[in-house]
Amino acid sequence: MTTESENTVPESSDKELSDAVDEALAEVEVDEVAVLTSDLQRVQAEYANYRKRVDRDRITANEITTAIVLSEMLPVLDDISRAEEHGELTGGFKAVADQLLAITTKLGLTQFADVDVPFDPNIHEALIHSTSPEVTETLVTQVLQPGFKFKERVIRPARVAVTDPEN
Repeated sequence: MTTESENTVPESSDKELSDAVDEALAEVEVDEVAVLTSDLQRVQAEYANYRKRVDRDRITANEITTAIVLSEMLPVLDDISRAEEHGELTGGFKAVADQLLAITTKLGLTQFADVDVPFDPNIHEALIHSTSPEVTETLVTQVLQPGFKFKERVIRPARVAVTDPEN
């Protein structure tokens, strides 16, 4: 048979057990709050990155679209340039041409057509080659058709004649 002292648990043990359970529950609640807080922070960071990526993609798409439209206008700008060279750009047509050039410049289109600069295959397309003992590196000696850039992106390379050094 068992005695009464064996069946009862001392009160100090009950109190310790109760305190331990309360402490464990408090830690669990704190851990849940910490987990939820970290989840919220992660979701907020993902959303911020998503917004940045979408904004960057939107800007890129806008620039690509503008570059496509401007590249389609290059033949018109070439015709305007030729008309001006031949003195046929007068009157109302000159005003329209000036406005068109101003708008394309405002959008970021720049023309480049430098002579006596080193040949750069990234921005030049060599159509004519000649040699000369007077040059030490390949130089652009004549611009046959100017090139155009849109915000540092080459839309059309300059078509040029180059002079190579004699070997």
